[in-house]
Amino acid sequence: MAVNGSPELLIVMGAGATADQTEHVLARLQEAGVSARVQRGREATVIGAIGDRELLATLPLEGYPGVEQVLPILKPYKLVAREVAPDPTVIEVDGRKIGQDFFGLIAGPCSVEYREQTLEAARAVAAAGATMLRGGAFKPRTSPYTFQGLGDDALAILREAREETGLPVVTELMDPRHVEAVLESADVIQIGARNSQNFLLLAEVGRADKPVLLKRGLSSSVEELLMAAEYVAKEGNERIILCERGIKTFETSTRYTLDLGAVAVLKQETHLPVIVDPSHAAGKRELVLPLARAAAAVGADGIIVETHPRPEEALSDGPQQIPSAEFGAFAREVEGIVALMGKQIG
Repeated sequence: MAVNGSPELLIVMGAGATADQTEHVLARLQEAGVSARVQRGREATVIGAIGDRELLATLPLEGYPGVEQVLPILKPYKLVAREVAPDPTVIEVDGRKIGQDFFGLIAGPCSVEYREQTLEAARAVAAAGATMLRGGAFKPRTSPYTFQGLGDDALAILREAREETGLPVVTELMDPRHVEAVLESADVIQIGARNSQNFLLLAEVGRADKPVLLKRGLSSSVEELLMAAEYVAKEGNERIILCERGIKTFETSTRYTLDLGAVAVLKQETHLPVIVDPSHAAGKRELVLPLARAAAAVGADGIIVETHPRPEEALSDGPQQIPSAEFGAFAREVEGIVALMGKQIG
């Protein structure tokens, strides 16, 4: 639901509140010119009241029938805050789910390099029971002289992979000029770490009718990640998957420092699903499985990992990609930890 502001108050309806009482509150808010966002959970219904704080203060909300509590939202992120949604958000993509009881296993090559490479990886991912296929068409690279992706040709290959395997496709959007092409080919739009504070791009995907996988910036705080998600949600798209992918620190033994503590914090702070990218954090394939296990154990809702038929030939990120022939064994190891956590691959 599109909104023009952020919830300033939470109106919690009592467990015994009727539908008519909820509608009465919504009607009073509308008469006062205040927008509202409703979240109906299993145990409670919460209304986020959106409008001028002083105007909201004049409404006798506590006295309305069925209202149990009225609370201010003090955090700078409103729509993605845990308070506004009684139940965790579950993102469903073509029947596959991520969130709450469903663990997303997203995998595929770092870059789409050529047709057979991508299809071979996609077949391995599908055979292992993965939730979605990832693959980069447009690649943000540190050096302007390295492989930048195949662009539109890669999107065509990803469409073929989806048609053959049935797996939904996740691919990165880097530029608002590519929105139409990416929307046509992707089931989930990825916003990479380098674009996590590209606010114009975030607003653009907020207006799109596709789920968004939002990666944490290399030097972003947890709050900055949530504020980036707020930019997307504010435009009406609340189907957001957050991704911890490692941050820059003084440590050099891994490519980045995987902040698993942030996963635990995010699970407290937001109702959105949180996944982990152990591939980019590790930078070494032998570390990807231990970090994937840790992600599942700390409560992540999924992982996104890279696999390539022949990593030694990869045009980008070869050292961290799991050989596709070994991906099935990797997936079974992860599934064991996921089952221990009471979840299933989505």
